[in-house]
Amino acid sequence: MSRRLLALIVVSVLACGAAAYCQTPPAPNLTEPPKPVPDLRAELDAKLSKVKRIYVESFGDDEISRTLQAMVINALDQTKRFIVTENKDKADAILKGHSLEKTSQEVHAMGSGTGVAMSGGGGSAHVSPEGGNAHGSFASKAMGIDDSKLSTETVNDARLAVRLVAPDGDVIWSTTQESLGAKFKSASADVAVKVAKQLVRDLDRAGTPKM
Repeated sequence: MSRRLLALIVVSVLACGAAAYCQTPPAPNLTEPPKPVPDLRAELDAKLSKVKRIYVESFGDDEISRTLQAMVINALDQTKRFIVTENKDKADAILKGHSLEKTSQEVHAMGSGTGVAMSGGGGSAHVSPEGGNAHGSFASKAMGIDDSKLSTETVNDARLAVRLVAPDGDVIWSTTQESLGAKFKSASADVAVKVAKQLVRDLDRAGTPKM
């Protein structure tokens, strides 16, 4: 091998090495692809759609709580969408809740008044060297009419917060409803119906076929 050829080979190797050394390495990809977010709502809807048999747990030992529990059971049964069971082990979900009902008094007062007053007067005088005459008169009259009414109204306020719990302990549905009473219902009955209707609406949203 001639010296000239050897020199060309050495120069080529050095050039290639320098090019490899000077080349800027590619920047690392620090952007990671986004991780898929689990669709928790879809998972809860799937569990909710399977609920057909419900056990309604006690809301409390007081009379108001027992009354609300009975009204919720009746409202759920009236929807014709659920079987309300008293066997907790057979239930697809357990309805738990906290109730509150309070009674208050509202006082309404209304009043009006009318007044009429009349007055009159008169006088005359005559003076002469022989004597004098004087006349005078005055009359007044007043009338008043007062009309006032005072009434007291009893207002019942019922509130109910409930949650539907799956057998594995997951809360798959919840709502809070309140009512001051309806035209033909007490506040307790009205709020119980609102809870049942809200559950049916959310079941329809979850795509549950009707029974």
